[in-house]
Amino acid sequence: MMLIPQKKLKAISFGLLSPDVIRKISVGSVITPDTYEEDGTPIDTGPMSLRLGTIDPTQKCKTCGNRVGQCPGHFGHIELAKPVIHVGFVKIIYQLLQSTCCKCGRLLLPQKDVDRIKKIMKERPRLWAIIKSRVVTKVLKKAMKAMECPHCGEEQVKVRLERPTTFYEKTKSGERKITPDVIRTRLEKIPDEDYEVLGFNPKTSRPEWMVLTVLPVPPVTVRPSITLESGLRSEDDLTHKIVDIIRINERLKEQIDMGAPMAIIEELWDLLQYHVTTYFDNEVSGIPPARHRSGRVLRTLAQRLKGKEGRFRSSLSGKRVDFSARTVISPDPNLSINEVGVPIEVAKILTIPEKVTPWNIDELRELVIRGPYEHPGANYIIRPDGRRIDLRYVKDRKAVAEALAPGYIVERHIRDGDIALFNRQPSLHRMSIMAHRVKVLPYKTFRLNLCVCPPYNADFDGDEMNLHIPQSEEARAEALTLMLVEQQILSPRYGGPIIGGTQDYILGAFLLSQKCTFLSEEEVQRLLFLADVTELPEPAIIKPKKLWTGKQVISALLPKGLNYTLRASACRKCGECKKFDCPYDAYVVVANGELVAGVIDKKSIGAGEPESLLHRIIKDFGIGKGSWFLDRAFKVFLNYAFFHGFTMNLDDVVLPVEVIDEIRRMLRGAEVKVEELIEKYKRGELEPMPGKTLEETLETLIQEVLSNARDSVGKLAAQYLKPASNALMMARSGSRGSMLNLTQMAANVGQQTVRGERILRGYFERTLPHF
Repeated sequence: MMLIPQKKLKAISFGLLSPDVIRKISVGSVITPDTYEEDGTPIDTGPMSLRLGTIDPTQKCKTCGNRVGQCPGHFGHIELAKPVIHVGFVKIIYQLLQSTCCKCGRLLLPQKDVDRIKKIMKERPRLWAIIKSRVVTKVLKKAMKAMECPHCGEEQVKVRLERPTTFYEKTKSGERKITPDVIRTRLEKIPDEDYEVLGFNPKTSRPEWMVLTVLPVPPVTVRPSITLESGLRSEDDLTHKIVDIIRINERLKEQIDMGAPMAIIEELWDLLQYHVTTYFDNEVSGIPPARHRSGRVLRTLAQRLKGKEGRFRSSLSGKRVDFSARTVISPDPNLSINEVGVPIEVAKILTIPEKVTPWNIDELRELVIRGPYEHPGANYIIRPDGRRIDLRYVKDRKAVAEALAPGYIVERHIRDGDIALFNRQPSLHRMSIMAHRVKVLPYKTFRLNLCVCPPYNADFDGDEMNLHIPQSEEARAEALTLMLVEQQILSPRYGGPIIGGTQDYILGAFLLSQKCTFLSEEEVQRLLFLADVTELPEPAIIKPKKLWTGKQVISALLPKGLNYTLRASACRKCGECKKFDCPYDAYVVVANGELVAGVIDKKSIGAGEPESLLHRIIKDFGIGKGSWFLDRAFKVFLNYAFFHGFTMNLDDVVLPVEVIDEIRRMLRGAEVKVEELIEKYKRGELEPMPGKTLEETLETLIQEVLSNARDSVGKLAAQYLKPASNALMMARSGSRGSMLNLTQMAANVGQQTVRGERILRGYFERTLPHF
């Protein structure tokens, strides 16, 4: 038996294919633009050659001898008549041309600087890995400014890029185009040591390889042709581009061999460059896209990889797999944060394989008898010999159920308590996919507790999410231990809770914790019942009627031993904090699990608030207590807001008449100032600001005047908004909106800007392009 040495992978590095490697992996040169002979067989030197693989079930691959399905396909190559620039590396080529000597190819940096960087690379590789990008940026910036080569003394000329792939150098006699073969020669001169200083690895990618002399031709399996109903063949878009490249390349070779004038050669060379560029990326700005005869834009290499429909997002990250479901999500505040509501129709289709044992055989027999159409039931039975029985087609399910024995596997419906993975795309961080316990519910949408929306970045305007069912005990155990929602409450990004209160939860907590909130015995019992609290605290007021404060209800939900202080969102940041005497009740104090003072708002229970009340509970008492608080307390807050009632109307943002008159006077004053600035500009009396033109100065000054007017008007309006208005309560508690929103509604929206400028008029004196 041969021993295979084991090696540990340290890293993966990406590089460029050299011309020699392209020729080595190729099975032959492709030189004929035609695809098939008259009898329908592929031409041996054409782009559909059988040496490149086979897509016809009746034919074998000429390279590996396999048929369709077994043959992976093989690369060919095209020897280009003239070098062409790879459009993907234009930016790097431009930087290299600007930062290296046009004569000797050395980096335009003194040798002592190069040696110092090389010393760090050799002696402190870990440090180099950290500072590499910053050092390379500085090196390029310094080298590009050099007017003379510090190594050979050659005076440097400036290089200009005309996108996408044309370079010019500015000489004393004028601008001169740099052809790709000259560019390649210059890049060949760059020594390996200088190339390393620029952050590249010369073993895996030399700069001259960015200018192509050999073009790889992908296997036919990557670009299969299709046969239409009429019997005609339709070739793939990549094949069309390869045919164009071969045709122009062969014409260019012929013209060079015939000694044609340079003008004709350059024209064909530019055309070859165009076809190679659009072969790689057909959406390059500055050149027209390659099109089919019908006018349809060709879908070339870049278009197959990037974008929503590309290989990465659509195929590799699409999560279109077995044992999964996808539908629209909707909110359900009655669910635990660890639960996901699954439609009963989905629950009948998704299954979990359960092995039959002496302990569960009776239960599984019952599920088999129920069958695939009644929940909870079963869809399939797998016998020990691997035979699969589909219960949809079994007439006597009782007989099949009786035949069950240990060792059989029953694929049963998912049911309450099963573990499922829930995912919303785009999956941007680890909390984009979390484990939930299934709760089978009627109707056709997935249901989700609102507190869990922030990590998924989910809302309920039509978002869809994916559900995956782990199929093994190991997968379920891992999901339960590592991925359960309660394990993800604290964000790895900033340490604070990413799962927490939003909108109605915060508003309910704010209303319940106010000083003026008193509750009857019936109301307190209803709220505490929701939180599974069985002990009623002593009433705060006994006569004339027993009353409890909202703070007492919240205290019953807090763990004993919790001590905590915080300044709430309602804090106005007064000059001197009055603490317990705060007129806004913004100084939050929890002593031994009792809310002594302060209102509970966004700062205390909001999602994404570090050092909040929720955060402290998790740090001091663990994830379990934090999860309990989220489930029970938030249910209480929402229920209180529901029964208390809350609405907003126009009266909340209506100001007194005298305040409106004052606002109009302030706005008129701002208009007069702007008019004066415009007049000063017209008379030529306006002084330009440093680094700005007169027009830019005028625009800046106008924006400054209008911004100051908006702020002044907003401050005035904020003073006269009704203190007890519901709109103001939402802004103060942090549940929704801000003071800016309210003052914009009540007084003045203010000058709107787009990219730092006022909105420009359209072609016909319009502020918007549509109206």
